[in-house]
Amino acid sequence: MSKIGFLSLGCPKNLVDSERILTELRTEGYDVVPSYDDADLVIVNTCGFIDSAVQESLEAIGEALNENGKVIVTGCLGAKEDQIRDVHPKVLEITGPHSYEQVLNHVHHYAPKPEHDPFVSLVPKQGVKLTPRHYAYLKISEGCNHRCTFCVIPSMRGDLDSRAIGEVLDEAKRLVEAGVKELLVISQDTSAYGVDVKHRTGFWNGQPVKTSMVSLCEQLSRLGVWTRLHYVYPYPHVDEVIPLMAEGKILPYLDIPLQHASPRILKLMKRPGAVERTLERIKRWREICPELTLRSTFIVGFPGETEEDFQMLLDFITEARLDRVGCFKYSPVEGATANELPSPVPEDIKEERFHRFMQLQQKISAERLQEKVGREILVMIDETDEEGAIGRSMADAPEIDGAVYLNGETHLKAGDIVKVKVENADEYDLWGSLVR
Repeated sequence: MSKIGFLSLGCPKNLVDSERILTELRTEGYDVVPSYDDADLVIVNTCGFIDSAVQESLEAIGEALNENGKVIVTGCLGAKEDQIRDVHPKVLEITGPHSYEQVLNHVHHYAPKPEHDPFVSLVPKQGVKLTPRHYAYLKISEGCNHRCTFCVIPSMRGDLDSRAIGEVLDEAKRLVEAGVKELLVISQDTSAYGVDVKHRTGFWNGQPVKTSMVSLCEQLSRLGVWTRLHYVYPYPHVDEVIPLMAEGKILPYLDIPLQHASPRILKLMKRPGAVERTLERIKRWREICPELTLRSTFIVGFPGETEEDFQMLLDFITEARLDRVGCFKYSPVEGATANELPSPVPEDIKEERFHRFMQLQQKISAERLQEKVGREILVMIDETDEEGAIGRSMADAPEIDGAVYLNGETHLKAGDIVKVKVENADEYDLWGSLVR
């Protein structure tokens, strides 16, 4: 049987691409192995979003070449074939992101298709998943119509291309039937879902369903699992999902990448710039849904950012009191138009601003979590070790947010949903005990 090694780097969107390739390989009868030595061929699914990710991808390709020698590269960095060939001329084949068919054709060429007996090696109905069994990423579209000056995603993944709503809901239903308790809805721009097809009406379960984020959320809410929205660009119609959160249909969690709060910097980034309106909307959202958790990401040290611009950002996070915040120091990405902007910020000032931002946000985050002490919350268990169980509340997405620790509860299983009384909190995590 032909054996394939597989390495998946980068974001959840890339992970979904990896799952799809692995499902196809397993369906065709290939054996996917966890080490370089036994593999007839190694596939590396790369990330090319920022310089450090490019570096990591190039190192991973190098390691696979040293350890195995036969390597196919795919994913975002694959869109820059010359950059890879300059460093690693021995790579067999290179394809860009979401080019599943091409990857499989290359695999067939170098590692012949096995004689497949479907009665012996059935692929599970939900396909091959790289996440734990109780949660899964549901990718609803590819590409993006925005042209943010710091980002090269559209040049790698193209313009917005929404999946048919019936297809997305079929996949969601299959995942839930296979035991998934939480669906994480992802794309480059989740709130733009359906814009490219003018929100046309599709069909699912014999019913007409509009291709839009709100209709999708309505339908997913009927599957009886947690539904979490990621990468939601702050369009006006985002207001329409907040009542669904207040009604408990989808998780009261919104991941909105705001990037900055200075109108001048937002304009240079080609992002929406009405910061007062953003604050008003956040206030209104919280009035409608007091349980709402807001996550966002910001960039410090963008070209041209003055101390005054940075102070506006600090003022904004002080007033917005967001629950979960990621911060990145601007790093030039090859091919991004922001590289041409004047007045780059020196590295030491970027570093200093990053620390000031994180210190302020940690204080806010700690205060927000302190408000939960004494309250009862629902927690989904992710793992259990000899000390107890570790889970997440509705306010915590896997991998990027905090955890809830239940010391001594070693009998719980991954995927269990339990009621917990919160007893302690720090900047990121909670500690509690089971409500019997």
